[in-house]
Amino acid sequence: MSSSKAYTNGHSHLEESDMYESDGKLFLTEAFKVIMEEILHKGTDLKEKVCEWKDPDQLKALLDLELRENGESHKQLLQRVRDVARYSVKTCHPLFFNQLFAGVDYHALTGRLLTESLNTSQYTYEVAPVFVLMEEEVLCKLRSLIGWSEGDGIFCPGGSISNMYAMNVARYWAFPQVKTKGLWAAPRMAVFTSRQSHYSMKKAAAFLGIGTENVFIVQADESGSMIPEDLEAKIVQAKSQDAVPFFVNATAGTTVQGAFDPLNRIADISERNGMWMHVDAAWGGSVLFSKKHRHLVAGLDRANSVTWNPHKMLLAGLQCSAVLFRDTTDLLMHCHSAKATYLFQQDKFYDTSLDTGDKSIQCGRKVDCLKLWLMWKAIGTHGLSERVDKAFALARYLVEEMEKRDNFQLVCKGHFVNVCFWFIPPSLRGKENSVDYQERLSKVAPVIKERMMKRGTMMVGYQPMDEHVNFFRMVVVSPQLTTKDMDFFLDEMETLGKDL
Repeated sequence: MSSSKAYTNGHSHLEESDMYESDGKLFLTEAFKVIMEEILHKGTDLKEKVCEWKDPDQLKALLDLELRENGESHKQLLQRVRDVARYSVKTCHPLFFNQLFAGVDYHALTGRLLTESLNTSQYTYEVAPVFVLMEEEVLCKLRSLIGWSEGDGIFCPGGSISNMYAMNVARYWAFPQVKTKGLWAAPRMAVFTSRQSHYSMKKAAAFLGIGTENVFIVQADESGSMIPEDLEAKIVQAKSQDAVPFFVNATAGTTVQGAFDPLNRIADISERNGMWMHVDAAWGGSVLFSKKHRHLVAGLDRANSVTWNPHKMLLAGLQCSAVLFRDTTDLLMHCHSAKATYLFQQDKFYDTSLDTGDKSIQCGRKVDCLKLWLMWKAIGTHGLSERVDKAFALARYLVEEMEKRDNFQLVCKGHFVNVCFWFIPPSLRGKENSVDYQERLSKVAPVIKERMMKRGTMMVGYQPMDEHVNFFRMVVVSPQLTTKDMDFFLDEMETLGKDL
């Protein structure tokens, strides 16, 4: 082949790649307009639906999910973007109450877009200099809110993994030989957690080889808080079975009822028994921003580790979860490090303590600090505090309004922003003593939920719990909400359930 022919071929490939590049940039620009319009404008508009429900077979057909040999046109791809936006649940909608996250913060969202565009991995200073320094600053600030002037921490992919990190570090603290020799080198270990705690405790025990049967379940009171006397009884029980109590998990803001365990009393018991105390504050940790409500986590500073998810109440966006440690002896690094020489060379030209990636069990790790940092910069600690206080005020308003209406019965009066209630349709009112009352009541929530989803007006979750039949769990988080939205919620529930 002549050199001129080779040059021409190479040249045409270059032209093709330039075209692909410019087409891609044009597509991104136009897709971004669709995202702004369909998700961020319509998706936050009260007049629009929270979701456009389709059954799975219908949805598959509408989306045309099959992947083929050849690519599609610019026009077809933009339609794909519109379809994804149209048929997805709008979690940014003010009337989305289904999970412990909701709403949208535009500064945090900008941080997420910036994170995606920069596409780096948070393991070394050389590849993520801005984010290594930023993560340390954000973690330091979160620790200071707990009351720790020193300590450690890392952002993890969600609260379940943060809880698992805490359990793993606690095990390393109690039995460091496990890292090298495995479970053969440790006795039978006992973990303690409340009946109302998050299921990630059992998953962590299974994943780490501790075993779910070695998770001792501590009873909770009616409001969902751990009963300290039962914790002491369960520790005695574990010891009688030759298990070594090493880890207690307290919860600050349980998933369903939003209950707070009595942290000071649990800390006393933990200290007396030489145990590691972890607090799963994934949901409730953000009360630390509120002068009015931070008493709910009194004693949090006595914990050895804390999980906290700013993607929940603070609206940082999924996902943003930190596990924080009071420890100052580098336990996190010692527990997880593998000292990979291709990443963590010790003879680098900068301070290698800035290469924080070996604290993680991941290699590649997404940047999760920027969205929180940018939002915090935008509205300040004061703005985050107002956000928390507003959520509490709206939850109180909702409860007061509920108590004025015959169709609503509270499961219990909570202290947080979870409002748990039964909807009592007219046909069941005054029938509490009839034999089939509980069975009939259990069928109300699933029917209302189905109608709600198909109308698309709002979304709220339901569940059974212990001896309670299905009830709704309303979660008030989004700062876009007003008392009018709370009124609409109650009216809509009555509309959906009046003929049941």
